[in-house]
Amino acid sequence: MGIQQAMGIGTSLFLIAIGAILYFAVNADISGLEISTIGIILMVVGVVGLLISLFFLSSARRSTERTVVRDREPPAY
Repeated sequence: MGIQQAMGIGTSLFLIAIGAILYFAVNADISGLEISTIGIILMVVGVVGLLISLFFLSSARRSTERTVVRDREPPAY
């Protein structure tokens, strides 16, 4: 797993966690701003990012599996 895939998965999980905290645990009222809506948006963005990261991770694993066969001539005596 490359560093970019790990960062994508980690960032997605972070967004999901922050979104869940804002949606389920914060009860603050801010004029003109719905914190629960921001939480839902962050969770959705995190899930989409996680799915994209996992898709690229699985496609990268499929593309790196290669078999190299080299024919060698027998040594000349």
